[in-house]
Amino acid sequence: MSRKRISRRKFVGDVGAGVAFTIVPRHVLGRGYRAPSDKLNVACIGVGGMGRNDVRGMEGENIYALCDVDWKSAEDAFQTYTKAKRYKDYREMFDKESKNIDAVTVSTPDHSHAAAGMLAMKAGKHTYIQKPLARTMGEVRALADYARSHPKIMTQMGNQGHARDGTRQIREWVEAGAIGTVREVHFWTNRPIWPQAIDRPLEEYYAPTTLDWNLWLGPAPERPYHPAYAPFKWRGFWDFGTGALGDMACHIMDAAYWTLDLGYPTHIEAESTPLFKETAPAGSRISYTFAAKSKRPEVKVVWRDGSLYPPRPAEVADELAWPFEKGGGQLWIGSDGKLTAGTYGDDPKLLTPTKQGVASGDPPPPPPSPPAQQPKYPHSPGVYAEWIAACKGGSPAGSTFDGHAGGLTSMVLLGCLAVRCGRALEVNPENGQVTNLNVPEEYIHPHYRSGWSL
Repeated sequence: MSRKRISRRKFVGDVGAGVAFTIVPRHVLGRGYRAPSDKLNVACIGVGGMGRNDVRGMEGENIYALCDVDWKSAEDAFQTYTKAKRYKDYREMFDKESKNIDAVTVSTPDHSHAAAGMLAMKAGKHTYIQKPLARTMGEVRALADYARSHPKIMTQMGNQGHARDGTRQIREWVEAGAIGTVREVHFWTNRPIWPQAIDRPLEEYYAPTTLDWNLWLGPAPERPYHPAYAPFKWRGFWDFGTGALGDMACHIMDAAYWTLDLGYPTHIEAESTPLFKETAPAGSRISYTFAAKSKRPEVKVVWRDGSLYPPRPAEVADELAWPFEKGGGQLWIGSDGKLTAGTYGDDPKLLTPTKQGVASGDPPPPPPSPPAQQPKYPHSPGVYAEWIAACKGGSPAGSTFDGHAGGLTSMVLLGCLAVRCGRALEVNPENGQVTNLNVPEEYIHPHYRSGWSL
């Protein structure tokens, strides 16, 4: 009787497609053998900075390949995962290694998220992209559309708070009526902690020998290297990043987007410090209006960056510092109370009218959910574990490109458009299209340099 061998690549692909299977214990396979479902071969694009954390989050799998345009930045990852294959150009990596790769993480600067992520998905790889999902709304839609049309590919965006218990607690409290009807939510951050509100630098520099500047630019317009961009200060430049709002709102606004089913707004007004052509402002306040939906009323959402903080709530005791989290946080205002939480939804607190609860650090419990529904939103094993389980045939992760991640990022990027245009925006809540002015096409669908595409 002949036996037809099944490749490891096909096995993992079938698992991702939802094919039923049984995991065979190691002792049945025999000494030295490992069930194919045990580990994914993971390729990581961008492995310094936040990318280093993403590699660490995947190290329970097989770190098969590491790719970074700056090998100095990648040094720690290279030294830690010595067996991993090394590349500077992810396009070359896919050309040479695609048949051996099961899953890909993308942790590059924002301007390369879409090009790298789309190439990974077109190669049939499960794909994880750091927040924001992409730099522009057109890129977000392209990623979401591809993911929607290829359901066997498991996706996840790296907005860690969506997988944390604090975000789940906030939703349970709000749905249980702990603060009544929510009509207003405020957010803030101390970002930018990098230069913004500046012009393009004109000095000439040689790129460091460890950095491939052409590959760092990737799809972005050509410009000379300058230390004002790499390795970290790129976030404030519209060609590369999305400013403080794009950087942090996918964390801080996550719980409200999810809990209140915000979708697209109908109106956005942005106030800011002076505007510059190429960079985000030093500080801004952005007000979103979301139309009533289902059983919830109209909601106003206010974003503040540049260490602008909302007024101290009357419920916060005088002896307490406000805000509770200077780096970033959220304040929910309901008809019967208020709650606060940190950047990732961590440490949520209910504010009480007598100021007793917060001052003592012991807020009263909200009305409990019906016993049959507890916990209504179960604990998540974490942003990486969710995705890994999905890649191995489990349920989709919590922040998929064609679901939560795409919608959340698009909502955030509409705020960036309002800031960049310096105008109030009227928005079609059904599709996110701006209806009251012609937004420059480049702001929505950027032109890629030759060699890069979606």
